[in-house]
Amino acid sequence: MEIKEQLSIVKRGVSDLIGEEELVEKLKEVKKESRPLKVKLGLDPTAPDIHLGHAVVLNKLRQFQDLGHQVYLLIGDVTGQIGDPTGKSETRKQLSKEEVKENAETYKEQMFKILDQQKTEVVFNSQWFGEMDFIDAIELSSQYTVARMLEREDFANRYGNNQPISIHEFFYPILQGYDSVAMEADIELGGTDQRFNLLAGRKLQKEYGQDPQVVIMMPLLEGLDGVNKMSKSKGNYIGIDETPKDMYGKTMSLPDELIGRYFELVTEVPLNELQEIKASLEDGSLHPMKAKKRLAREIVATYYDQETAKKAQQEFEKVFKKGGTPDDMPEIEISDDQLEDGEMWIVKLVAATGFVDSNSQARRMIKQGAVTINDKKYQKINIDLKVENEMIIKVGKKNFAKIILK
Repeated sequence: MEIKEQLSIVKRGVSDLIGEEELVEKLKEVKKESRPLKVKLGLDPTAPDIHLGHAVVLNKLRQFQDLGHQVYLLIGDVTGQIGDPTGKSETRKQLSKEEVKENAETYKEQMFKILDQQKTEVVFNSQWFGEMDFIDAIELSSQYTVARMLEREDFANRYGNNQPISIHEFFYPILQGYDSVAMEADIELGGTDQRFNLLAGRKLQKEYGQDPQVVIMMPLLEGLDGVNKMSKSKGNYIGIDETPKDMYGKTMSLPDELIGRYFELVTEVPLNELQEIKASLEDGSLHPMKAKKRLAREIVATYYDQETAKKAQQEFEKVFKKGGTPDDMPEIEISDDQLEDGEMWIVKLVAATGFVDSNSQARRMIKQGAVTINDKKYQKINIDLKVENEMIIKVGKKNFAKIILK
């Protein structure tokens, strides 16, 4: 493939590319030598669940693999115990070795849903940091000044607000940068929030006499709320391990203005089609609902297959468009000792489904008209209901449960 064509693929969806001319030279060089580029992604396994926000960078890695290059997943089992201070207003809790190891295994299992395992090498930075002594660490730390560290926005903010910054946090970008030296990385990927850490790799490689790595920064994907970065803690995420039904349903709740962005960053739709979709959405010739259905199918097919994606769409349309009930729903067992004369307070019945966290939330959902039992909507909380076997309870727009009497 011509270098110009490779660049168009590499630059798809990229927020910033530092060293584009260097990248062209590297591509020419490896083509002559018939060898792949070393493409690095550093990961601190601080949370074991991967969602589409993480997949933005992983998809870019897969594109490099498809172009014939070798991907290196650097698991920061040492840096993970420090915790990346990026964007944090306080010192992060340090993880134990056991927590890091457990999370790393989960990471690897999920990542190979996206990456080609044959073209992926997993390495741990304890391989080189485990051999360093304290003198080596002092020498490495001498490459950076405190003033340079305080150029980081998060450190500067904390310093300006008289909030503590632990010395070990200063080590994080230095260690991440040294990872690139140890691996002799040609390219490093990361999110836009990782700029300081990624540039540390370029600086340290120069100090150690290596060609500086090309830095590719990917945008941070907005979550389903359309505002905040996708995050499990905010509940605005689509996990890559979720069921096809949940993946499809969550995608359909995406704000219309993010449809084009999701097509670009989390699907493999070809560039020419991508531009056509964006243009058609902009001029109104493509209805957002139709585009969103295509997007939902593409996402499900990526992590499952086309047939599963088709079934997820049919299930969604049956439940939400035609007012039906899903074929597959959780069964909630209710025993006789939970009933009084065969009846149960509606609040407790709704709470028993597990779709709400408490009786208080169950009350709110009922009052809001968000509870339907056997196709009848209930909005009063001071009633007892006759509980029947296989009665269907719907809480919200997409939570269905079947009651089973024991």
